[in-house]
Amino acid sequence: MPTTGPALHCTIHPPDTLAPYKYVVVCANYRGQWLMSRHRARDTWETQGGHIEPDETPLQAARRELQEESGVTDAELFHVCDYHGFTDTRASNGQVYLAVVNRLGTLPDSEMAEVRLFDTLPENLTYPNVSPHLYREAAKRLTDLEQDGPP
Repeated sequence: MPTTGPALHCTIHPPDTLAPYKYVVVCANYRGQWLMSRHRARDTWETQGGHIEPDETPLQAARRELQEESGVTDAELFHVCDYHGFTDTRASNGQVYLAVVNRLGTLPDSEMAEVRLFDTLPENLTYPNVSPHLYREAAKRLTDLEQDGPP
């Protein structure tokens, strides 16, 4: 939900604890910078992500959403955590993934207008009460991977 609707909030949970899942969020990192997307209808920045289709696993949905909303097809994805997203009137569960991007791609013709790399999260976030929490978890996972290597 964009910032014009009811405020979206979230709580963070350990991986694989909140099934069934409705959404995935992908925090994409390329060479130490966060890759964020801007929707055509907004002037704010957001993660890649969206609904899990009925025939998809959360991981498959994360890969699809990453490609559709950033153009990235060459990345390693790591499950970071589960999250419970909620407003005053709605709630649903999702999974958060870290994408370690190996190569940037070309943004396909989609609802996204552009992608950009950021050293830190920009102030104008589509989900200001959620994105910082999810990126904090993804940054921890990225640090663990850099120190210890993949599991």
